Amino acid sequence: MAQGYVKAADLPQVIPVFPLPGAILLPRGQLPLNVFEPRYLNMIDDAMAGDRIIGMVQPQAGERSLPNLSLIGCAGRITSFAETSDGRYLITLTGCARFRLASELPAQTPYRQIRADFAPFEDDLSAPPVDDVGLDRDGLLDALRAYLEMRGLDIDWDTAETAPPEALINSLSMALPFDPPEKQALLEALSLTDRSAVLTALLTIDAATDGEGDALSMQ
Repeated sequence: MAQGYVKAADLPQVIPVFPLPGAILLPRGQLPLNVFEPRYLNMIDDAMAGDRIIGMVQPQAGERSLPNLSLIGCAGRITSFAETSDGRYLITLTGCARFRLASELPAQTPYRQIRADFAPFEDDLSAPPVDDVGLDRDGLLDALRAYLEMRGLDIDWDTAETAPPEALINSLSMALPFDPPEKQALLEALSLTDRSAVLTALLTIDAATDGEGDALSMQ
């Protein structure tokens, strides 16, 4: 693997987390982030000085300033970094592996840190599937087409029809504007086949809802 992690034990057990509703990271997916809050600027500084690992996790109910965290998140490595003239950080996280939140550590930093259990998702570190065996690609693309047409969106269909299955499914799961619980369902799907089925179902259901938009860019 490009990031050098081949088994769960290779990943750090304690990681900082960035709670962000409606945003998920998936293995080998790329998530651009615009970081401006002082505590998260501090988090990025510390991560860049260490192993560059940050956990993306969705907040749940609880105090606004300290919400509960979803039990499943995904760790990513900072693979690009730039600082703007006004002090913001523009970073890209590349997904390594999902984790189960084992415990949260007492606050020693402005940002939150957890003990992450990567063992249940060690397969995330394996090579991605190279074909569509077991996936209903035609059904997914049909549902995607109806979803996009309903919202006046468009994509590069040549890319969508030829993209490797994991790249297609994970990029759509991360990019499309589903509600946080729907995003969490996509994140927690055990296999790529399961995620494809969840994604197809969400597209089919949401296609019945009116929407507007511009163009969706696929990486």
